[in-house]
Amino acid sequence: MMIETLLSGAIGSGTSVLYAINGEIFSERVGVINLGMEGCMIVGALAAYAGAYAAGNPWIGVLCAMAAGGVIAAMHAYLVISRKSNQLATGLTLMFFGLGIAAFFGRNYVSASVTGFQKIPVPLLSSIPIIGNALFNQDALTYLSYFLTPALWLLLFRTKFGMRLRGTGEDENVVYAYGVNPTVMRYIGVIAGGMLSAVGGAQLSIAYTHTWIEGMTSGRGVVAVALVVLAGWSPSKALIGAYIFGGAQALQTILQQQGVNISPFLLLMLPYVFTLVALFVASRRQKQSMPAELKKVIESSSG
Repeated sequence: MMIETLLSGAIGSGTSVLYAINGEIFSERVGVINLGMEGCMIVGALAAYAGAYAAGNPWIGVLCAMAAGGVIAAMHAYLVISRKSNQLATGLTLMFFGLGIAAFFGRNYVSASVTGFQKIPVPLLSSIPIIGNALFNQDALTYLSYFLTPALWLLLFRTKFGMRLRGTGEDENVVYAYGVNPTVMRYIGVIAGGMLSAVGGAQLSIAYTHTWIEGMTSGRGVVAVALVVLAGWSPSKALIGAYIFGGAQALQTILQQQGVNISPFLLLMLPYVFTLVALFVASRRQKQSMPAELKKVIESSSG
């Protein structure tokens, strides 16, 4: 029973991070690091909650989240692509901007209740022992994430459009020589990444928790940026990092419910410790194959 609860919690909690990881992969594949993913997630969470509250339809909330996350990401894209500002500093600034905007406009929704996404058990499949309830008794956005991950992998690695995106992150001069505008591709990658991250925020507020509180993303966007390394900049591996984090979140909740004699502050640290350990293992086992344009960004920032 505990294993089943842990798996279910890992998927439910990890889905929001999965969307954010895939969003950051999209952004970094075109050579732009977006540390503002936390800002995209939190405004997405609020916009989804406000949209679902106003319209009485959670799908309207998801569209509102995508629009809000896209706006934050577009600001980042304009500043770092068109104005050539420092990517890391700009991302951090927009992260705090998003947190501040969400805190200010979210005050009226703290006690509001919305009609969000409910769990939908899949007939027969949800009855499979241990994994059935975890995989096939989830909300619509979680089910969508199952299909989104392979779809993004196919888009990036099996289509001409994906080749242009990845090429932009490797060498913009080569892409330009093939008649593709790398600036346009970067805008597409960054904005699409912000929109995906915002869907993660929506899943958190109107599907997983069904509530809105200030700072509810709790660093998930920042963790997602870090876990891109564990995923090797590939959507197919993003599931691993997302569910490791989600599993650690679920484990600390289970341990608290079981009354384990461990400081609650240490338990709250557990997901982030697991993430650091996973990153350490990943960095030792593989050579980091980050896009070449990202290396330039990191080298220029450290220099």
